[in-house]
Amino acid sequence: MKTVKVQQAKTHLSAILTEVEEGQEYVIARADKPVARLVAIEYDDKRPLGFVNYPVPDSFFDALPIEELNAWEG
Repeated sequence: MKTVKVQQAKTHLSAILTEVEEGQEYVIARADKPVARLVAIEYDDKRPLGFVNYPVPDSFFDALPIEELNAWEG
């Protein structure tokens, strides 16, 4: 865990966030007094399909046959 002062955190926020995304934790201090801890958020990329409790099969995302595309495009 690294400690940075507020001014350093403001100046180098983008670089600090990159390190946080890679797993590094930071403590932000004001006048040598720790104030906050900056850690990565863990989240699940998979989003439920609205209100419907139905798993969409992987084949749903396959390309359509040319006949089907022609029918849609007229």
